[in-house]
Amino acid sequence: MNEQPLLVHLLELRTRLVRAILGLLLVFLGLFHWSGDIYHLLAKPLLDALPNGGSMIATEVTATFFVPMKLTMLVAFLISLPNTLYQIWAFVAPGLYSHEKKLILPLVVASVLLFLLGMSFAYFLVFPVAFHFFSMMTPSGVSMMTDIDKYLSFVMGMFLAFGVTFEVPIIVIVLVRMGVVSVAKLREGRPYVIVGAFVVAAVVTPPDVLSQTMLAVPLWLLYEVGIIMAAFMARPASVEPAGNQEK
Repeated sequence: MNEQPLLVHLLELRTRLVRAILGLLLVFLGLFHWSGDIYHLLAKPLLDALPNGGSMIATEVTATFFVPMKLTMLVAFLISLPNTLYQIWAFVAPGLYSHEKKLILPLVVASVLLFLLGMSFAYFLVFPVAFHFFSMMTPSGVSMMTDIDKYLSFVMGMFLAFGVTFEVPIIVIVLVRMGVVSVAKLREGRPYVIVGAFVVAAVVTPPDVLSQTMLAVPLWLLYEVGIIMAAFMARPASVEPAGNQEK
């Protein structure tokens, strides 16, 4: 393989970065007009759980503008993510071996889908239950009025927690494929994983048993899914040495 000069790689990297950023900006500009509606959609699980007449508040003068803009940018990033990933793949793929391409591409696609699935799980299942619980536990004489910026931070943290949780099968598969741990060891460590799942859930979720259980149980089940998938994917690993495969 003929190695290309460093300048060529830097120019290619710049081109890919520009295309990824342009894709993000185009999507953001397309969503800009509906930024308020996008925030309302994100806040719907909480708004539905509030008592009659309840609402959210903005404690900063500029929050009513910048908070929806921040959320819209995050949504634009998710929507433009396929283009961003394609630009990254187009940059690194020429330097990969064929067996690496066959492994990395499916793992990247699966990782994105699982992360989005984790976010959807939090939004459609966890948020309604958790917010209803918090609303019921509000002391008498206290109005539950959440600041829109703090709500966005809370939701983003929960999205990240559940998104990363749903990446567990990918992490297990990668560890097995790299030879860091065997499937047998993963099965032996099941009791520790179950305990660790509840510890992690207690740290990253609100302090109620229901929310913690709704994170810990999927974390454990996804660990089991990862073991099953790793057991199948680990079998053909020794068919052909990596060094003998061509790019």
